[in-house]
Amino acid sequence: MMRLHNFRPRPGSRHRVKRLGCGESSGHGKTSGKGHKGQKARSGGSIRLGFEGGQMPLIRRLPKRGFNNAAFHKNYAVVNLDDLNKFKAGTVVNEQLLRESKLVRGDVAGIKILGNGELKHALKIEVDKISGAARAKIDKAGGTIALREARPREGVRAQEDADTSDKESPEETTPKAATKKTPSRKSGAKPGARSKKAASQKS
Repeated sequence: MMRLHNFRPRPGSRHRVKRLGCGESSGHGKTSGKGHKGQKARSGGSIRLGFEGGQMPLIRRLPKRGFNNAAFHKNYAVVNLDDLNKFKAGTVVNEQLLRESKLVRGDVAGIKILGNGELKHALKIEVDKISGAARAKIDKAGGTIALREARPREGVRAQEDADTSDKESPEETTPKAATKKTPSRKSGAKPGARSKKAASQKS
């Protein structure tokens, strides 16, 4: 039978701490397992991951191909239904309330409700995304769901602002009336040459 005095840690999960600098007889005296001199023997002489002594590291020597979605990935704050039971019935649960309650922290693209747990009373929920299981449980409890419109990214928002500022006013876009230009006479032509030619044709 399992009792408190029978509890033992799983074999291999705990081990004796290596005691350093406790004399030569301990096996870890003098240099304390760091060897003789060198960068790794100094205090604070750790080497960062991937450092290869100054030469071009492997991660930079390898060719890169394909598309990476990391720059466009959106992180959503996840809130479960059992976390919402702390609010009273009829409360409007939005991002402001969740941040005040410390259920949402940091800079996130939006809030998503997941269906872990059961909702005990009806709530008015205003979030960006919601799972199918959470939607069914909220409807069963008599609550309402309002999904917010997608918020544009900062780069897209700045581009839209720039486009609207560059638009011309209606007066500038109105086409001007076309004016008929009279052909100018050539400077080399004589004024009486045309009348003399017409008179010769009549005769």
